[in-house]
Amino acid sequence: MAQQQHRTKRKPMSEINVVPYIDVMLVLLVIFMITAPLLTQGVKVELPQVTSEPIEAEQLEPLTITVDKAGLFYLDVGENKEDALTNETLVARVRAVLRNKPETPVYVRGDHQVDYGSVVIAMSLLQGAGATSVGLLTEPAHK
Repeated sequence: MAQQQHRTKRKPMSEINVVPYIDVMLVLLVIFMITAPLLTQGVKVELPQVTSEPIEAEQLEPLTITVDKAGLFYLDVGENKEDALTNETLVARVRAVLRNKPETPVYVRGDHQVDYGSVVIAMSLLQGAGATSVGLLTEPAHK
């Protein structure tokens, strides 16, 4: 007689093992918890209000940094206002003004065609020079 082989029928597994998925989710959670604070760093900016009051005569004259469409920086204080400044010169001049008059308002005026990164670099340089708040200047829309 032939030897009879016993085959046991295996029942298909109807449950999914979720332990590996939980492990992956915990790893992702840890990664997001570590990287989230790093992503929130930025330049603190106080944007001008839509409606504005006239500037009082006794207020300090603002310090305005202009970023042209080529990404070059100009400062409205000092000699040779039409000459482009390097990053180091801009920081040194702004730092000198803010050291003498720390309450001086600081504004960035950027050309509408300038790369956004150039405006962010200007704001970062101003923050490094000691400006506690930076405003963005715009022109009112013509009706």
